[in-house]
Amino acid sequence: MKTWKQLQTYLLVTPQTLVFLLFLLFPLLTIFVVSFWEFNGYAMSPALILGNYKAIFTPVYLATYLNTFKFTVIVWGLALAIAYPVAYFLAFHIHDLRWQIGLFVLCTIPFFTSNIIRMISWIPFLGREGILNQVLLNLGIVQAPVDIFLYSDFAVVLAMLHLYTLFMVVPIFNSLVRIDRDLIAAALDSGASGLQVFKEVVLPLSLPGIAIGSIFIVTLVMGEFTTVRLMSGGQASSVGSAIRNQIGSLQYPQASANAVILLLVTLAIVVGIMRTFDIRKEL
Repeated sequence: MKTWKQLQTYLLVTPQTLVFLLFLLFPLLTIFVVSFWEFNGYAMSPALILGNYKAIFTPVYLATYLNTFKFTVIVWGLALAIAYPVAYFLAFHIHDLRWQIGLFVLCTIPFFTSNIIRMISWIPFLGREGILNQVLLNLGIVQAPVDIFLYSDFAVVLAMLHLYTLFMVVPIFNSLVRIDRDLIAAALDSGASGLQVFKEVVLPLSLPGIAIGSIFIVTLVMGEFTTVRLMSGGQASSVGSAIRNQIGSLQYPQASANAVILLLVTLAIVVGIMRTFDIRKEL
C-alpha cells in the first residue's frame, strides 16, 4: 500500500517533470552544446572550441555587456523610485478595496496593448516635431528642437520604465499590505516619528517585495532587445540585440555562447538578491 502511494506521488509530478525537461532543460542544453560549435562564415559544424567564449571578452562585446548593465541599473533604480511611492500610497492611503482595485486596473491599462504599440506611442511625443519639443519651444525653454528625447539612451530607459515599472509596483504593494498595522500603531505609541516608523518598521518589512520586483526588472531588462533597437534607432547596443543580430546572420554558435554567458550573469544576480533577502514568505 505504501509503495502504491509513493507511485501515485511520482505519477502526479511526472507530467510537470516532462514539461520541465522538454521545454526548459533540453533547449538550454542544446544552446550550451551549440555554443562550442564552429562557424566558418557560411555554416556551422560540430566541434569543441572555446573561440566563441573568448570572443565575448573582446572590447566590443565587453562594452555591449557594460551597456546592458547600465540600462539594468538605471531602469531598476528609477522603477524603484517610482513604484515604491505608488505602492505605499495604495497600501496605506487607500483603505477602500474597490478603490484599490480600480487604481490597480488603471495602472494596468497600458498592458491592454502590445509592447510594440506602447513603444511606438512614444515616438510622436518625443520626436523633433513631437509634443514635448513643441511645448518646450512654445514656453521658450529651448530655441530649437531637442534631439536627445528620441533615438537615444533616454528614450530606451523611458520606454523600459513604461513597460516594466508595474512589475515592481505589484510585489512591493503585496509586501506593504501584509504589514501588521498593530506594529505601526505600537511604534507610534512608543513615541516614534513617522520617519522612524518607516525606517524601522515599514521599509525592512517591504524588502522582500523590493527583492522580488528587482528580480523581475533585472531579468526583463537584461534580455531586452526590441526596446533597445527601436527606441535607440539602432544607436545603442545590448546583449539581447547582439544575440538577435548574430542569429539573423546565422552565427548560432556565437549567439549561443552569448546566451549562456547572459544567462549565467543574470542567474548570479538573481541568486545574489535571493541570498540577501528572504523572499520565501512572499511566494
